[in-house]
Amino acid sequence: MKIKYKIISIILAVLISLSIFLIWQNNDIVISNYNYYNNKIPKAFNNFKITHISDLHNKLFGKNQNRLINKVKQTNPDIIVITGDLIDSRRYNLSIAIQFIKRAVKICPVYYISGNHEARQNRYSDIKQVLIDNGVNVLDNEKTILNKNDISIDIIGLSEAKVSDGSTSVKTIKSKYNNYLQEMSDNTRFQILLSHRPEFFDIYQKNNIDLTFSGHVHGGQIVIPFVGGLFAPSQGFLPKYTNGLYKEKNSTLIVSRGLGNSLFPFRIFNRPHIISVTLKAKKG
Repeated sequence: MKIKYKIISIILAVLISLSIFLIWQNNDIVISNYNYYNNKIPKAFNNFKITHISDLHNKLFGKNQNRLINKVKQTNPDIIVITGDLIDSRRYNLSIAIQFIKRAVKICPVYYISGNHEARQNRYSDIKQVLIDNGVNVLDNEKTILNKNDISIDIIGLSEAKVSDGSTSVKTIKSKYNNYLQEMSDNTRFQILLSHRPEFFDIYQKNNIDLTFSGHVHGGQIVIPFVGGLFAPSQGFLPKYTNGLYKEKNSTLIVSRGLGNSLFPFRIFNRPHIISVTLKAKKG
């Protein structure tokens, strides 16, 4: 009997430890800080801080999103950029996302582009209007200008195409993105791009985008130590772009691991993620 009780105790201890680990992995927000150097950045924007949020998926971080908002405030941003999937199409609940939005816009200006989960919703026009009504700058295949001391830089936003019904292939989406960027990109200016999809980095680089913010991949969901993320949509197993900073020629991609979950309910070695980027006008 003693051996039986020992075995049961060990199993219970393992299950309790695993539960605590999974709760921690799914709820403890990590902030990644980067200094981004580029001679194209005007001096007026030196030390300008951008906080990147992605893939909330209806996730609630404390009452009225207190823990998430407090983490954002820690980054002391000049602007907040959101790269899609505020909601989850499988369990639509816009009110949870709006709890965050209503408090975020009081911190600083917020810029948003849609993700594939918003694109799946026939209610996207309603989602967009609610965001606009709450003071969010929604960039659907549009370019806007950030001004500081009469000096400006560009922010371009690519809207997520509706792909869930098979009406638009990945190849077609990539071609459309390329066409949009050919129309909007101006290599004489410092350009920030918001796009949900990191897998199209070659297109962003080709069109002279200096700095791209993306999400979508949830860090590969399960991270294998010393290897990386296990799987990402549109990239498959052991994906190339899952987390952090990537550089090709004169273009830089920064990928958020995101905050929430969708089809797979757990994060493993892959805690929720906020990114803070400080622009540096001249390399030190």
